[in-house]
This record gives sequence, C-alpha cells and structure tokens, in this order.
Amino acid sequence: MTTQRVETIPSLPARSPDGHKGLYGSILIIAGGRGMAGAAALAGISALRSGAGLVRIATPAEVQPTVAGFNPCYMTHPLPCDDDGLIDFQASKPTLQRLAEQADVLAVGPGLGRSEGIRALVRWAAESAGKPMVLDADGLNALIGDLAPLDRLAHPAILTPHPGEFARLVGVSTAEVQADRENRAVKLASRSERLVVVLKGNRTIVADHSRLYVNATGNPGMATGGAGDVLTGVIAALLGQKLPAFEAAALGVHIHGLAGDLARADRGEVGLTAADIAEALPRAFHADRD
Repeated sequence: MTTQRVETIPSLPARSPDGHKGLYGSILIIAGGRGMAGAAALAGISALRSGAGLVRIATPAEVQPTVAGFNPCYMTHPLPCDDDGLIDFQASKPTLQRLAEQADVLAVGPGLGRSEGIRALVRWAAESAGKPMVLDADGLNALIGDLAPLDRLAHPAILTPHPGEFARLVGVSTAEVQADRENRAVKLASRSERLVVVLKGNRTIVADHSRLYVNATGNPGMATGGAGDVLTGVIAALLGQKLPAFEAAALGVHIHGLAGDLARADRGEVGLTAADIAEALPRAFHADRD
C-alpha cells in the first residue's frame, strides 16, 4: 500500500457561544504509581490545557492525594493498589469499568509501573473498555512480547513511544529504529486500520495504515522527564473534541512542539521542564490560529 505524506493538519474549530463542557470530551486518565504521581498530574493538566471538557484521573490510592494536590480542576479516583504501590487491576476493575463507561477517551500508561496486573489492565483497555485511547509509557511496556491486542482493536488507539519504547515493542535495537524511523512507524501502524503510531523524537512521526506526517515544531529543551506525559494529555483532549485519531495525533505533536518552542523563548533550552511545556499549551493553541 502506498503511504500518503500529509503536509497540512487541521486546527481545532472555533467554539460555539453555546458550548458546554459536555461537548469537549470526558477524558479518563489511568496513570500513576508509587513515586510517579507527577506523571498522572502532568497528563491531566495538559488535557485540561488542551480543551478537554472534563478530566478524571484513576490512580493508586497510595498516590491519589498527591495527584489531587497538583491541580483542583480535574477529578481523581483512588484505586486499590498492590504492595509495590501499583494499581491492583482485579480489585480495581469494577471501578475502571464504571469510569470508562462515563468517558469518551482513555489515556493509559504514564507512571503506571510494570506488573502482570498492569499488563492485564492494558489488555482490557485495548480489547474490552470500548473507547478510543492513547497508550504511552508503561502502557506500551505492557505490550512487550505480545502485540496481539493491537490486532483486535475495536476503537482507535494512538501509541506514543519514544525510540527506546518503540524498539522494545518490535524487538529491535534503538539504533535500528532511528536509522529507519518512517518505515518502522508505518509498518507498526499497518497492523490495524484503527492504529496510529507517534514515534517521538526530533521531527516526530505520525503514521497510520496509509498516511505519514512529520512534525516540524519542538526543540532539544523538550528532552526532559514528563514531556511525554504532557503529549499524552494533549492528544487525549483532541480525541475528546472529536478529531479523528490521525488528525488528533498530528495536531497534538504540532501543538506540543509549539508549546515547547514558546517555553524555550521564555526560559531557554537548558532549564526547560515538562511543566513549562504544559503551561505554554494555551498560547500554542492561540498562536496556531494566527
């Protein structure tokens, strides 16, 4: 199949004066674990800063007060956790099913950690939760050695690996991924017509089964912990605002990089943090309309 190279991406449409939060997406973020509360919070803050109408974060009870303390504008839901401070999926499943029913989009992975329970959670999200989703970080790690859930997708799924995560997913070295980024991304995305792959890095690549977009925004200051969690929140929010998956991913990486560029203009590259990128998101959306 011939891959079409996409050069232009949409902006978000202007909001109606009669708009309300129900029109702009309910996002459920399943994230966080012991020592990783910030990952969940960054994803939640970024979803709000990207226009989501409502954001809920489901996170282990051990870290829920910390996640809640970062921002008053999202809701948090404590989940049973295991001895390592990670989500106990079997004990949490009824709550997660209820929350997923209320959501338009799931975002799964930031700071979740690794366990058999997390692997089961990710398989459930991909195969049974019944909602479009963004899969990042430990959500991707949960698929290592078993990509079969990606072949059975009933709803769109956007994967957002950095090169190391991508390499572990497909069983090659990071150097091999970096030497052939476009073809590797297209090949993985071609597993399903519902799959979109975002291969992060300099000139981030967005691919689905037939299209390819190469992003031009962003800078080396964004090579900092938490920047990927910000991107997860951005893309989830755009999915919630009814953009198709490929377009949500392409606009998301563009806006994320533009926010990084605006933050660099304020603070320089060396001291840039993921929180700076999240804070610049509203300006990036505004600048994208000009």
